[in-house]
Amino acid sequence: WHYIFCIIPHPTPPGSQYFGLFLIDHLLALFNLTPSDPSTFILMDIPGLEAAHVWISIPFSMFYFIGLLGNFMVLFVVGKEQTLHKLMYLLLCMLALTDIATSTSVVPKALCIFWFNLKGITVGGCLTQMFFLHTSSVMHSAILVTMAFDRYVAICNPLRYTTILTNARIAKLGLVGLMRAVLCTLPLPLLLSRQPFCANRIIPHMFCDHIAVAKTSCGDITVNRMYGLVVAIVVIGLDLTLILLSYGLIIRALLRISSKKAHQKALNTCTAHIFVMLTSYPPFLFSILTHRFGQGIAPHVLIILANLYFLLPPMLNPIIYGIKTKELRDKVGKYTCRSCLPTQGRHSQK
Repeated sequence: WHYIFCIIPHPTPPGSQYFGLFLIDHLLALFNLTPSDPSTFILMDIPGLEAAHVWISIPFSMFYFIGLLGNFMVLFVVGKEQTLHKLMYLLLCMLALTDIATSTSVVPKALCIFWFNLKGITVGGCLTQMFFLHTSSVMHSAILVTMAFDRYVAICNPLRYTTILTNARIAKLGLVGLMRAVLCTLPLPLLLSRQPFCANRIIPHMFCDHIAVAKTSCGDITVNRMYGLVVAIVVIGLDLTLILLSYGLIIRALLRISSKKAHQKALNTCTAHIFVMLTSYPPFLFSILTHRFGQGIAPHVLIILANLYFLLPPMLNPIIYGIKTKELRDKVGKYTCRSCLPTQGRHSQK
């Protein structure tokens, strides 16, 4: 930048070139383009696949924008339709919000790396991304637990469903889940902010994962390691236990019913939730384990799989619930057809 600026002839008054160099230095700092800046981390691209970054960014951006479109469509349709102001759709809106937060905390920065090679991220920006990333992930798990409890009450105690699970009670459960996520996640960036970081601040991922950032520290990170591992085990272990307990009680209730039609109806109400859990928990657990114990896995495989966790569930969740929930599917179809009809009318007039 300095070299280009100095060799281009420009009829400027004496001394103005120094102002130009001063301005360029500040622009570089503003846009975080100075990798030598001691207050920045350097995120990795996909090693060995640098020549294919533009092609890799195509499915990344497509998955991200499809996920945004699907989740915003769920929020819009549920908000507009009074008939969808029910408990299950309130939970779907909460799930859509966490999906948007999870993917948006990671994917835009990854696309900047693919398209513009902007690998630098400030320490504050890195810790902020880490906080929102882990908070939305823990909140996502809490919503899946609430959904499992919702299915348990709907199947095992249907007559008291509306009295046990009111919208106000679910809103309170959502607030408790958010507070749990914030309280569990907030110590992660706070502990790291007290650590001295080495000169080599290269993070071997495309986002600021807690343990990856901690490994760039020159200090003792035993507390960071232990706290992160304990939180992951307690949160995920507790949530999975509650989900398994809910489905165990559901299966026990179904075994007492002799009607095959009732079995089929009950299972259909749980199918979407089961699929969403299968798209969420296995990639999440794989990501946690590989970040800590995946030394033998190729770096580019680790980075791609870690990013898929932030792409696939947010994209698939609205599709799964749209397919499996007839009422939501019909309302989405109504608004889609309504937006298409004016266009068809203009073509017919021509």
